[in-house]
Amino acid sequence: MLRALSRVFGGAPLYRRNGVEVRERHGLRTLHLDTDTVQSAMRIDRPDDLELSYTRAMMSFLLFGAPPKSALLIGLGGASLVKFIYRTMPETRSTVVEINADVIDAARLYFGLPGQCQRLSVCVGDGAQYVESLAQVVDVLLVDAYDGQSLAASLATEAFFRAAQRALSNDGVFVMNLWANDRAFDANVQRIEAAFDGRCLCLPAERPGNVIVLAFARGAVPDGLRWVTLQSRAKLLKERFGLEFPAFVAGLRSMNQHDAGGLIFGRRRA
Repeated sequence: MLRALSRVFGGAPLYRRNGVEVRERHGLRTLHLDTDTVQSAMRIDRPDDLELSYTRAMMSFLLFGAPPKSALLIGLGGASLVKFIYRTMPETRSTVVEINADVIDAARLYFGLPGQCQRLSVCVGDGAQYVESLAQVVDVLLVDAYDGQSLAASLATEAFFRAAQRALSNDGVFVMNLWANDRAFDANVQRIEAAFDGRCLCLPAERPGNVIVLAFARGAVPDGLRWVTLQSRAKLLKERFGLEFPAFVAGLRSMNQHDAGGLIFGRRRA
């Protein structure tokens, strides 16, 4: 979700059903849920790119480990994240849980969501319930579940964040998009910190407003926080994925406590 782009990316609707709307203007296709707020955006001539800066920032989890074997995404939107993972990480098996069937239809019709296959499963369901009942752990859990107004209430509870921690493999990472101006922002970050025993970092997106929270399972390697490691990985990742990973390292430095050696878990800057 990116409120700042609402007025810029207007346009006549291509699709409208039960509050789910797809618009297109100047080569940019956008998804909206009951409001002018942009939920997802896709360049028609670059459909697999991550157009919105917060979606690119959500990929910062790659700074801390190898591409995942398994990914669980809560919230589909215009399928930006799942398409990027599907196209660039053939080693990853992804599952997407989306509560609104009309969003899935719009993503398939207008945003190029790939069909079901061995590497990709998309289902209709409540994300919180799905995580709570998960039988097998996952390597990365990505949550992007705002509607046009707020974060889904079931995904902003202590119970959900504890379930998310249990859902991760030993070296797994939890990644969540939050809106910094949300009155519950600090409370949600504190809940995540409590569930993950302080093993958390915050990354501001390039365009002000969105903040990505990364939380790490108990097996996370402390060396992954060292500047020398982060900077080396950022260079390699930029070459492979074409995203601004060096800028992500700078963003992590700006929002989290650190010393000369690297980042420090659990001590977010005010």
